Amino acid sequence: MTNPTVAPYGSWKSPITADLIISESIGLGQIVLDGSDIYWLEGRPTEKGRSVIVRHRSDGTLTDMLPQPFGARTKVHEYGGGDYVASNGVVYFSNFSDQRVYRVRAGSTPKAITPDAAYRYADFIMDTRRNRLICVREDHTASSREAVNTLVSLSTEENPDGGRVLVSGNDFYSSPSLSPDGTRLAWLTWNHSNMPWDGTELWVSEVNPDGTLGKSTVVAGGLTESIFQPQWSPNGTLHFISDRTGWWNLYRVRAAQVEPLSPKACEFGVPQWVFGISTYGFASDEQIICWYSEQGGHLARLNTTTGDLLPFAMPYSSIGNVHIANGQVVFTGASATIPGSIVQLDLATDQTRVLKVSSKVTIDASYFSVPQSIEFPTTNGLTAFAYYYAPHNPDFVAPEGERPPLLVFSHGGPTASTSSSFNLHVQFWTSRGFALLDVNYGGSTGYGRAYRERLKGQWGIVDIDDCENGALYLVKQGLADGNRLAIRGGSAGGYTTLGVLTFRDTFRTGASYFGVSDLEGLATDTHKFESRYLDGLIGPYPQRVDLYHQRSPIYAAERLARPIAFFQGLDDKVVPPDQAERMVNVLRAKKVPVAYVAYEGEGHGFRNAANIKHSLESELYFYSKILGFTLPDVKAPPITIENL
Repeated sequence: MTNPTVAPYGSWKSPITADLIISESIGLGQIVLDGSDIYWLEGRPTEKGRSVIVRHRSDGTLTDMLPQPFGARTKVHEYGGGDYVASNGVVYFSNFSDQRVYRVRAGSTPKAITPDAAYRYADFIMDTRRNRLICVREDHTASSREAVNTLVSLSTEENPDGGRVLVSGNDFYSSPSLSPDGTRLAWLTWNHSNMPWDGTELWVSEVNPDGTLGKSTVVAGGLTESIFQPQWSPNGTLHFISDRTGWWNLYRVRAAQVEPLSPKACEFGVPQWVFGISTYGFASDEQIICWYSEQGGHLARLNTTTGDLLPFAMPYSSIGNVHIANGQVVFTGASATIPGSIVQLDLATDQTRVLKVSSKVTIDASYFSVPQSIEFPTTNGLTAFAYYYAPHNPDFVAPEGERPPLLVFSHGGPTASTSSSFNLHVQFWTSRGFALLDVNYGGSTGYGRAYRERLKGQWGIVDIDDCENGALYLVKQGLADGNRLAIRGGSAGGYTTLGVLTFRDTFRTGASYFGVSDLEGLATDTHKFESRYLDGLIGPYPQRVDLYHQRSPIYAAERLARPIAFFQGLDDKVVPPDQAERMVNVLRAKKVPVAYVAYEGEGHGFRNAANIKHSLESELYFYSKILGFTLPDVKAPPITIENL
């Protein structure tokens, strides 16, 4: 090994390029088990972000179930999830381009079973006794009113009326779950202005022989109790996750009483941003296989008789999509150095087998920066959390005495979290000489309800404080250059980014990906799912419009003085393009360096490989010009930085 080259931070040449990231990586998502067959979703940037259902047979054969141009992706709640289900070799899926439900067998052409109308469908389950699907339907047929959400049944053949309504009347529904004998249906429901992590109700209804619902009762939940993933055990006992103690823990219903299974100050659930999330399942009536988060993610056996929780020994710290059948657990797993993978666990031997890996990258692991979980002091004497990545590249060292530029990541949601799992986008920066801080600011999930509720009424304050204090903590530790601090984020993370750069003077520059600049605009021009989200994060609208203006960067134009790069999808329905364009116009007028890059055909989150590559390289180019370092290995993308 040769001696490393001395070069300034930010200018290191890295083998982790944008081309490598997009050509060698796919997204892995929703898992469905059907007998011995395993299905999962692959998001393929090189196919313009198409989501393809892949079937894995017991002999290892892989088959794409969807021919071009079909893609499984629902738009219910705009964020989707629960895009398909499989039964006896037949797949039923929501097609992205027209939002109709299709039926398909391997090697055949999909056939539509719902009409060409303004309906959207998600969260499918099979009712095999009645040869039908049960799912959430979002009705957009009347443009003069808010979309209507219901639970409906769909024939597996055709549904000219768009489905038979089973449950209606509330603003939102999710998580239909049918008992093993088909006689009872459970589901979740909630109303404005709650989000599902604020409060939901768990209902159960008798199912009549003709498929209609009989007597319905509420089992658990309310305005301040979040219920998650109702599921029936093999013997027909209803289980669910609730945060009634301040932590999402597992419960069951026996003799009309709710019983905790393994009370613990840790999280067994996650926020329901999308449909179809599964963190546990049944190996038997006596054994649950579950994920939980406690100083990292774990997969464990839970004895339903004793409450004992026994973690499996495995290398994955990030685990999701947990499904169990035939003595096998199938899940998505990742760690700081292991890319996201579809993993099969044999419960008889505790041996795992990787079925699919999200990244084919063959870069030597010596180029990867391993995250450190840190706690740091923040406002009001509180503590916040983050993952710190040191700049790292075995081929380079910085000149003596130089401190690295710091890039702070602000995650979306904001009710969400970041993780320490393998992420080439992170390594893209650290291998070039950036220090990186991925912040789980107050309001993030994984730390209990109290931490999550730090953001109640405080969005645009607590998140900004925590991102700023995290950066200043690293500067104080001598791990970052206080004059070269940058921040980036998408969606809600973009709002925090814009807020930091507008209302604080700590950061030199940043990048907003489809970020919110006008909270009032978001409150009045967004989709149904989030249309009252800000009531809890800011205050009731329009009664507290003053707060919406106070915390909106667009209304503080006189303070805008930091160079910002904006990246925006022109088809974004969650944060429309004008949110970025109005900020850009203000910066133009003030002669502050600004770049605006808009992408046709992209919505809320980029899926096209060419656009992912272009935005990543453009962001790096932007920082090189603002922070003052030379790019050795990235050809400057064709972007314009105005007022530079």
